[in-house]
Amino acid sequence: MPIEFDPKQQVFHLYTDGMSYVIGLIKDIYLAHYYWGARILTVHAASKWRFGPRPNTPTPEYPDLTLHLDTLPQEYPTHGRGDYRPPALGLTVLDDGVSALKLAYRGHCIERGKRPLSGLPAAFVTDEAQATTLTVELGDEAVGLSVELSYALFERFNLVARSAKIVNAGTRRLAVETAMSASVDLPHDAYDILHLWGAPLRERMVERQPLAPGTFRFGSTRGASSHYHNSFFALLRRDATEDTGDVYGFSLVYSGNFLAQTHVDHDLSVRAMIGIHPFQFRWILEPGEAFQTPEALLAYSGEGLGGLSHMLHRFIRQHVMRRPFGVTERPILLNSWEAMYFSISEDRLLALAERAAEAGMELFVIDDGWFGERNDDTRALGDWTVNLEKFPSGFAALAEALRSKGLKLGLWIEPEMISPESALYREHPDWVLRTPYREPVRSRHQWVLDLSREEVVAHLMGVIDALLASAPIAYVKWDFNRYLTDVWSRALSAERQQEVAHRYMLGLYRLLAHVTERHPHVLIEGCAGGGGRFDLGMLQFMPQMWTSDNSDAASRIFIQYGTSICYPAIAMGAHVSSVPNHQIGRVTPLGFRAHVAMSGNLGYELDLTALDASERAAIREQVRLYQEIRPLVQFGDFYRLVDPFVTRDRASWMFVDEARREAVVFYFQILAEPNSPVRRLKLKGLDPQALYEAPELGFVMSGAEWMHAGFALPTLASDHQSLLIRLKQVP
Repeated sequence: MPIEFDPKQQVFHLYTDGMSYVIGLIKDIYLAHYYWGARILTVHAASKWRFGPRPNTPTPEYPDLTLHLDTLPQEYPTHGRGDYRPPALGLTVLDDGVSALKLAYRGHCIERGKRPLSGLPAAFVTDEAQATTLTVELGDEAVGLSVELSYALFERFNLVARSAKIVNAGTRRLAVETAMSASVDLPHDAYDILHLWGAPLRERMVERQPLAPGTFRFGSTRGASSHYHNSFFALLRRDATEDTGDVYGFSLVYSGNFLAQTHVDHDLSVRAMIGIHPFQFRWILEPGEAFQTPEALLAYSGEGLGGLSHMLHRFIRQHVMRRPFGVTERPILLNSWEAMYFSISEDRLLALAERAAEAGMELFVIDDGWFGERNDDTRALGDWTVNLEKFPSGFAALAEALRSKGLKLGLWIEPEMISPESALYREHPDWVLRTPYREPVRSRHQWVLDLSREEVVAHLMGVIDALLASAPIAYVKWDFNRYLTDVWSRALSAERQQEVAHRYMLGLYRLLAHVTERHPHVLIEGCAGGGGRFDLGMLQFMPQMWTSDNSDAASRIFIQYGTSICYPAIAMGAHVSSVPNHQIGRVTPLGFRAHVAMSGNLGYELDLTALDASERAAIREQVRLYQEIRPLVQFGDFYRLVDPFVTRDRASWMFVDEARREAVVFYFQILAEPNSPVRRLKLKGLDPQALYEAPELGFVMSGAEWMHAGFALPTLASDHQSLLIRLKQVP
């Protein structure tokens, strides 16, 4: 087994071919962190830490003056007994207010496989041989507390999946106030932190900065992982690059409020942690009850940021995205939104579908406006029945008409929301998240349903089941166009109101688990206002995400590049839209827009009936080309070649198949410059000994020459130009 326990040193060694993660016991009590990084063959625990007296520092095991929690690298730290750094666990005994905890080792278990987390998405295995799990139990007997720390190690991945289960094993009521999924204490501060920040229409911008003494933190308190900060970060050794050096990735399998933080202490060591945000969070545990944290993925790469991305991409496809969608090709779609907005009808859509079929597309998606009295965005959310004035034949007949053209049917829904002007609200006004004192805040003219309530979740299960049974619907675009406000539930007592935000997520996960189990072959694409819940929790159920509501190709280069740090191309919905672009008014060539969209799951979102014959012919060729390169894009290794966040005026990336026989390279000139220098592009990921032909360039070179010497890029004469270059091995 790749997890070993040395009883003499009391050390656990978790290892793969390329990584070691070492933890152990101090004084038979404290679970400490020894090492995380490149694979080591031996472990000498005593050499990893120095004990001794420290000035003005508490000594929790008095009269031993050498042990200090404020400097001990711990696996799941608490507060109140001398560790003044941020805690992973904080709770209060309700009857007396005690919050100081002492978590002591009680035992451990090592087993093959990996168990699912109750009520939460998590990485999974399809065969128990794919993972080994270590569970370490810690406890505080005086408080009546047990904490089960889970470490799942996966075959072929330098990655540990961590979570914690907090159990009230005593007789008194406990209130959990902080419960991180993972915390790691690293022995020095010579790291940069890389995180993905942004806002609606400019999500997942890449920021890299040095760590400094003190606390750096980011997260979300919006009720969703959000457009503003992604629930991923990486620590990079200062000398780490895209292709070399040690990089440590942290990613949370959760879609609600989260906190990610690092703390550089007075000893210049680093505590890094990620989990549910403690703001407005308080979970009461009655005797015998347990709280399960979400899972966090901790990944190590010794091959730079690119190596981390390759591993995470493969892992997400194989162990996070539900089957079959992590391992099967995604369809090329046409979405009706920017072509028609709310002005949809059966006749207009069938005319648009005719053009989509002529272009070779595979899926036709009817966006907002098909249900109830939904003629604008002020009404009818919650009334999920087809508007027969717009669709007199109904969806079953429409799906058959599409099938005859070679297209499958997809629909947009936003089931978590409710309009004040809706039949559902008139029937169930108490189902809205709201405080008892005033009308709830509106956003996009709508309110949020209280998914912490069982009856609301049950209603949505029935509604979605009926919709998906009404016609052969192959795809659902699941939107979430606003964040939570007025987070209060009629169903909970006053002392449990700070549980509502997390209970909302648990209700949403129950709903999604039901829908995906009942309808396993329906592809769900998450939208959330365009990228507002792009996280591993959603990817478990929605293996494709609408990456951003900004479909401008030049903007998308930055958005998709940043997204690629953690998430694979197969997760990114990317569409060719109209010009001038509907978000920012920019005009870019059709080929440039297509090349950007081909770097994810290709779709179109424009009125094909308004295009001329040459534009329709160009789109037919784009669809044909993407069908050829689709396996490379969706399942190949992704290599970043030119960073637009550095250059600002150009970008490049490429995809290489697992056997290194084929590759496709994309190069984008965002802005032209006069009398530009000759630029060489060096490729990555090829077999250095093999020969590769590039038909678009007209020559053959060895993989070593493509990668080390590169080639001179052709002159591109204006802004927003692009190249697509295919490489194939030749005998």
